[in-house]
This record gives sequence, C-alpha cells and structure tokens, in this order.
Amino acid sequence: MGRVGSFWTRGQLVPRGLPRDSRLRQRPRSDLPGETTELCPEITPPWAFVFLGLSSSEALSLENQQSPLPERAAGCLVVSAVWRPSRGPLGRGPLGSQGQETLQTHEAFHHLELRNSTEEDCGFWTVQVLLVGLSFLGCLYPLVDFSFSGETRGQKPNFVIILADDMGWGDLGANWAGTEDTANLDKMATEGMRFVDFHAAASTCSPSRAALLTGRLGLRNGVTHNFAVTSVGGLPLNETTLAEVLRGAGYVTGMIGKWHLGHHGSHHPSFRGFDYYFGVPYSHDMGCTDTPGYNHPPCPACPRGDRPSRNLERDCYSDVALPLYENLNIVEQPVDLSALAQKYAEKATQFIQQASTSGRPFLLYVALAHMHVPLARTPPSAGSRGQRPYSASLQEMDHLVGRIKDAVDLVGKNNTFLWFTGDNGPWAQKCELAGSVGPFTGSWQARQGGSPAKQTTWEAGHRVPALAYWPGRVPVNVTSTALLSVLDVFPTVLALAGAPLPRGRSFDGLDVSQVLFGQAQTGHRVLFHPNSGAAGEDGALQTVRLEQYKAFYVTGGARACDGSVGPERHHERPLIFDLEADRAEAAPLDRGGAEYRAVLPRVAAALAGVLADIARDRVSRADYSQDPSVRPCCDPRRPACRCRAA
Repeated sequence: MGRVGSFWTRGQLVPRGLPRDSRLRQRPRSDLPGETTELCPEITPPWAFVFLGLSSSEALSLENQQSPLPERAAGCLVVSAVWRPSRGPLGRGPLGSQGQETLQTHEAFHHLELRNSTEEDCGFWTVQVLLVGLSFLGCLYPLVDFSFSGETRGQKPNFVIILADDMGWGDLGANWAGTEDTANLDKMATEGMRFVDFHAAASTCSPSRAALLTGRLGLRNGVTHNFAVTSVGGLPLNETTLAEVLRGAGYVTGMIGKWHLGHHGSHHPSFRGFDYYFGVPYSHDMGCTDTPGYNHPPCPACPRGDRPSRNLERDCYSDVALPLYENLNIVEQPVDLSALAQKYAEKATQFIQQASTSGRPFLLYVALAHMHVPLARTPPSAGSRGQRPYSASLQEMDHLVGRIKDAVDLVGKNNTFLWFTGDNGPWAQKCELAGSVGPFTGSWQARQGGSPAKQTTWEAGHRVPALAYWPGRVPVNVTSTALLSVLDVFPTVLALAGAPLPRGRSFDGLDVSQVLFGQAQTGHRVLFHPNSGAAGEDGALQTVRLEQYKAFYVTGGARACDGSVGPERHHERPLIFDLEADRAEAAPLDRGGAEYRAVLPRVAAALAGVLADIARDRVSRADYSQDPSVRPCCDPRRPACRCRAA
C-alpha cells in the first residue's frame, strides 16, 4: 500500500486515496511558467482549499458558488504548480519567473503558487502548503515548499555544516603527522581556523546529532541513545531545531546525509525544518546492500529471491535493505554504497548553486557516511594499489569535502561560513577499519580492558577534528586551543544569522563567534560528557571537564578490537586527570594531594549546578518504543524491501 499524498497525472491533480470525484479540474495554460492548474470552486472540495492555505470558511464560501466560472474570471485561482521532474535536489531550469524565484522539487512534491487568473494583476501571493495527507501508518507529511522571494534579505551569511561520522582526532593530517590522506581538509586548516580542543556532545550517533541541532544535552532534549530501524519516535517534536529557527528567519534549508533522529512520521527531517533532504535515515550499517563494503566482521549482501542470508553476524541486517531518501520518497533500496559519496557531492553542489541563485541565505547540513563502517569499496586510484581501505575511504571523504568547499568558493566565498567537525571518535571494535585517536589513548582505561574511544567518555570518544572557514571573517592559519563543543554550533549560527534563541528553555552551547573571529581565546570553562553506552546510565552526566581537568565518576571501556569490554566502575571520589600534563589520561591525580583537594569541590559544584538547572528546565523525553511496521520499505512484497530500478 503506497503513501497517501498528492500526485500529478496528465490533466489533473489527484490526491491519493481520495475518491475520483474529489479531483481538481485542471486547465493547461501556456502563458505561465511550468504546468498550471485552475481551481474553480464549483467542483473543488473544501479540503483542497484548506491544503492550499485557505481557511475553512473561505473554502466553503468558494464551494457554495454554483455556476461555472469562465477562464480568467475573477475567483478562479490559478495554481502555478512547478512540478517538473528534478535532476537536482531543487529541480532544474530557471528559478521561476515574473520576479518570483521558485525552486522546483521533484515530482512527488509541489510548490503551489496562487494568484488571480488575471495576469495583469501583479498582487499575486504565495501560500505555504502545510499538509499533503496521511500515510498508511497514520503519519502526517508536509508538502515541501521551495518558494523563494525575489527580494534579497540583506547580507545574512550562509552556513554549511559538515559532520563526519566516527572520524578520529588523529585522522586529520593537520592534527597528526601520521595522517597523509586529508589534503583538502589540511588546506582548509591553513585557510581558516583549526580547533584542537573541540568535543562532540556525546560519544555516539543520535545524541551527538540531536545536540548539534538543538544546542542542548540529551538530558534536556530527550535523546540519550541511538534510534533503531524500528524506532517509532525520534528527536522530540517540542524540541526546536537549528533548521526550524533559520527557516523562520528567511533561510533556505537543506540536509544531505545521515539523519538518525527518527524516520517515522513527523520525525523525518522534512518535518524538522529542512526544505530539502537527500540521504539515509540512520547509520548505513543498519540495512543490507548489494555492495556491502568493508566491515569487521563482514556482512553479506541483501538476499535475492527466496535465498536466505548466509551466516549472519549479530550486527548484520538482512530483513530490510538500506534506503536512500529524497525528501519523503525512497529513491533507492538498497543503496549503492560505492556511488553514495558521489551522489552526496552532486546534491550538495546543486543545493548550494541553486540556493545562491535565489538570493536567499541558506543552511546546508551535510552529515557524511564517512568514516563509519561499512567503508565503500572505492575504485583504486593511480598509485593506490595496496592502500588500506580506511586510508582510501578517508581520501574519498576528503575529496567530497573539497568539492563542497569548491562550490562554496564559487558562489558565496565571502559570505558563507563552513564548519567541519565530527559526531564522535573512532569505533575501535572495527579494528583496522577504525580511525586514529592521535595522542588521546585513554591509557588508564586501556589497562583495565576495553576501548577508550567511541561510546566512552574518554578523550578518544568525544574529542573530534574541527575546522572553521570563512574568508575575510575567520583568520587564516590559526590554531585555537579554546574549549569548544558541537553544542556551540546552534547558538553561534543563530547569533551570526541574527536569529533569537528559542524561548523557555536552557542551552548548553555558547555563542563562540568571538573565538571564531580571533577576538577571544577562551570558550567553555566547564563541559559535561554524557554516558554514551560503555558505562553508566545512557545520557547521565558523570564525567566533567573543568578547565584543564577532567573528572570521572564512572569509567568503563567499550568493546575493543580483541572483543574485550572494560568493566564498569563507579568512583565516589572521582578520578581526576590534568589533560595539559597528561593527554593520554594515563595517571589520575593523587587523591591525597593538594591539587586534587583543590579541584574536587569545584568539579562537584559544577556538576550539582548543571543538574539543578536541568531539573528546573523544560526538558523533553524521546519515544524509544519500537514497531517492525515502521521500517522504511519501498516494496514490502520483495525480499529486503528491494525497489525496482528507478
């Protein structure tokens, strides 16, 4: 059973699932751009006008007119439905006409432009279409509107935020001399600012991404651990995303890549402030593909026909293939992983080009698949024979970022802020397919067993590469030691855009624009690192960074390459490390020493303060319930929901 929603047929707009007599009459017109539809009230039901933004009373008033209206008669509403199938993320061809710039979506979505049918009347107006209809699961889906006003709203800056996945601090060549695979990122570091004490807001996927988009820790925004393929919920709907705020401030908003904040119903990114979305709904190891790539242990390809999958590992998926979305449509299932980076680069470039042409400021959030497993089997380049898969994938990611930066430089170099960082540290249990932690080896935990990287609160789990690039604004070739966080993206971007923070809630991030512009050297005094799966309750704050000190009230190691897991240990008197003297977190301060006694009450006070603030705050709770029926499925009649080739 397909999704209920509007779709076009030749000569008529038919809402799926509605009776045939509810169609809207359509008259083609050659004097307006694109396809057009005239909605004449004697045959147009009230729900159609409600979809078009008219009040129910206006709709009923129009419906009660009994006589047919002649063409061009005042009262027929001409709908310029620019629905042409898209080659790019926002459509093809010129962006509208007659002073109205309109980005065109693909054929499943329609920007509807209502005007009097008399062309000489210049006072036409655009209506935001709010809803298309109900899915067969009972979920509401929006009719995406890419109508851009022809008026340029000042010189608000554009924003491109690129988030790598499972990238180690030492994977960036500018950070660590042992890395030679990030030429484009290293060049960006010399042309902008590099942050060496920058931290993810959690050490696992969903909580880190929720914090980036809300500026709030998981105990506030409700996202404390990862969502599943069968998750009913996602980022709570009462949480306001960065995209929602910027869209309200006049920005065009797009997202490309991994979402992982809920895919069912109104948790989909198309409902969370993004005008355009192209990507996978969660991590790309959470579904089978025909091109499985490198993983440890390896997973099989999707089943074909009635053949069962072979020897599935615990973490392999075979019952549902990995889907690729464009807005609300699954356009490919399973995804061709070997072509995904190229598609992301093309869509990002097209979005930047077309959004820039519109004259409106834009936000583009690119959440890369790299460096998460499975690593795509990329064709070997010249001189790369014998190159290890991780190195080849890192080079592919670097090339993708370079293409996005080139697109920024081409159309908006002096008015676009590009921020590159990562969601958490490397996934050590993937062995040679995991990245480099650099000097942040978590030696104390390594001696106890397990990994001190992803899913832990050791430095390797949350200290991530970070770069800022904005010619003329961000000073060049600067290394910042300010203590910063992914949490800072939200308030900083809003401040630069001149948009206010949402009211009635507290935020954990800071506006660090003064650091970005070289006018300040310090960021946070205190950061809190939530438990992320290795030890303690998910999302709980039991690790505190205070200036150069770091205190652990609980420790534990994630699964390591050898399969070992470090034991969970609680510390009533926390372990405290001095990171300036001990980046490897090898030897905690002596509990009986003066330094420890001086730092401990400050740590305890900071932790008590944030917990009291959270208790007073307006907090959310995510729905982590699961239902197999919510798995994204293009064709449930075929094995693994396989789509026929589009």
